Amino acid sequence: MCGRFALTAETDMLALRFSFASEKLLYGPLCGPRYNIAPSQEVLTVVNGGQRRAEMMLWGLIPPWAKEAAVGYRLINARAETVAEKPTFRSALRKRRCLVLADGFYEWRRNGKQKTPMFIALRSRGPFAFAGLWESWKSPSGEVIHSCSIITTTPNALMETIYDRMPVILPRGVEPVWLDTGIEDPGTLTRLLAPYPVAEMQAYAVHPMVNSPRNDNPACIVPAQG
Repeated sequence: MCGRFALTAETDMLALRFSFASEKLLYGPLCGPRYNIAPSQEVLTVVNGGQRRAEMMLWGLIPPWAKEAAVGYRLINARAETVAEKPTFRSALRKRRCLVLADGFYEWRRNGKQKTPMFIALRSRGPFAFAGLWESWKSPSGEVIHSCSIITTTPNALMETIYDRMPVILPRGVEPVWLDTGIEDPGTLTRLLAPYPVAEMQAYAVHPMVNSPRNDNPACIVPAQG
């Protein structure tokens, strides 16, 4: 699964990299870099509504038929292998795809009973996009909430030493295809959901402070000592 990630790049850099307008864009509840983003928090996404636009969404997809928003806590990820068949995700795969922006993510490597938090990023340390799905949900009180899920796939050679899944990171050239609202064929779309090239990624251990989402500061991504 993918249960924590970071987005520390400046807004102007993200706007240039992902081709969206940045005027008045604020990302994250603190309006600044995020080092330990957790489910149910707001994340920065890019959607295509005729032109690319940035939008904040809750992480944890709430299907339109859900009776309560708490359903989203169980739907932070969608599996690439079943996303085209699952009733919860198949409509979003065809019609509501997004980029979820990040520049690193966390996974916990097991060694017996010990779990070591690892920070995984591109070797370039530049921002990238997870393949995401989104939905719009209207609460009984009339509030409209946009929420999203990150798609996961089988691990590449780096990730399989840490965990048995990894988030789908879309290569830059694939991002326009993923956002193309004219493409609805599930086969075409699921072929994009492959493990990212291992040669372009790196991973290192970080401090256990990241275990708590209350810790959200630059120390979260500093390599662990020893």
